[in-house]
Amino acid sequence: MARIKSMEYFRVPPRWLFVKVTDEDGNVGWGEASLEGHTQAVEGCLDAWFDKFKGHDADDIEHIWQMAWRTGFYRGGPVFMSALSGIDIALWDLKGKKLGVPIYQLLGGKVRHKLKVYAWIGGDRPDEVEQQALARKEQGFHAVKMNGTGDVCWLDSPSVLDDVVRRIKVVKNLGMDAAVDFHGRVHKPMAKQLATLLQPHRPLFIEEPLLPENLGGIKELSQLTSVPIALGERLYSRWDVRPYLEAGCVDVLQPDICHVGGISELRRIASMAETYDVALAPHCPLGPIALAANVQVDAVSSNFAIQEMSIGIHYNNTGQDIETYIKNPEIWKVEDGYINVISGPGLGIEVDEDMVRKLSKDCLPWESPSFRGPDGEIREW
Repeated sequence: MARIKSMEYFRVPPRWLFVKVTDEDGNVGWGEASLEGHTQAVEGCLDAWFDKFKGHDADDIEHIWQMAWRTGFYRGGPVFMSALSGIDIALWDLKGKKLGVPIYQLLGGKVRHKLKVYAWIGGDRPDEVEQQALARKEQGFHAVKMNGTGDVCWLDSPSVLDDVVRRIKVVKNLGMDAAVDFHGRVHKPMAKQLATLLQPHRPLFIEEPLLPENLGGIKELSQLTSVPIALGERLYSRWDVRPYLEAGCVDVLQPDICHVGGISELRRIASMAETYDVALAPHCPLGPIALAANVQVDAVSSNFAIQEMSIGIHYNNTGQDIETYIKNPEIWKVEDGYINVISGPGLGIEVDEDMVRKLSKDCLPWESPSFRGPDGEIREW
């Protein structure tokens, strides 16, 4: 038995929160608890849980998970689950390193040796989209994801939808697959039109076509289009996911490993989705620890479809990327639309702790931007 001796967290740019767990024998594991725009809240939860879990056997990952879930009365939600994610991922990393095996070996062994991936592109004009899509193609990607719209009101001019169609046509003409992220910005009167307009262009999927609290609307929309509907980044446990599976309104499930309680819960959600014939495509516009953790679950999940990775994403404009904080960035090399399953022990990444500590000094929390309409109304970001 090796008890948990210490836990630390590190706020690092561009907007990530890393967690380090050390046991009494000196074994170390790294996790990620990033919750964009709510870093301080997660840090407060981690402070409380660090005191609670100190001295417990670091091998008892499930027991610690259940303690976090069941012994606090209030449970779930983005803050609690993101904090738990950081701890859970770190404990799995520690255990895998201690045993000298990748985490996926502890989850039953891999069912594939490489993973299909996609990257994000931006741009409000077709020429910008073409440049960015070509750059992704040169990096080895075959698929990209793009925002559907900018900010829109509840009932906007139908003309704002025409640009969306023009942009996806540009990407498709390059021979690439394109997913379109509605980002919860579009309300039902516009979402119905947009889904209909996009259908002939066969998007890989449409993501968050409505806000997740609108289950009835999402179900209605799913019956109007043949385009696969994807969602899940704002669902925080298997209990949050269950109503969407039971309603039959999601085709591609996108849980975020940093928001659902880590590797332990993502593995359960993946298995639950498989029973409903729903594909797994984990959400991950986050850091290298989150991506490496996703890889472990992707490798063992028969319903895995495609993995998001944030390399070169638009918000990495502070100079940091998923390669910044690790010493083996070659693991993220994309070839013919795929990355290889990581083979090293634990998460398979070598965290550059000196860099983490250096860049965490005086790092300010990232704040979510907001949209306002011409009349001053607040719109969905």
